[in-house]
Amino acid sequence: MMIKKYPNHNIYMQTLKSMTPEQRLKKAFELSAITKKLFLRGLKKRFPEKNEVEIKTIYLERIAQCHNSNY
Repeated sequence: MMIKKYPNHNIYMQTLKSMTPEQRLKKAFELSAITKKLFLRGLKKRFPEKNEVEIKTIYLERIAQCHNSNY
């Protein structure tokens, strides 16, 4: 499988290499939180008629479908 490299890929890799393990872990948590917010925002946009509890239920169902799908 060939991985396509983007123009900023080398800059990104150098940035990661220059970070401490603690900084990389913190960044991973930040990216995870951003991803969760974007996912929830997308669900709210897709299902405007649903309330917060229903959105959270859909979110958890979708996450459960993805969990360990690579193993």
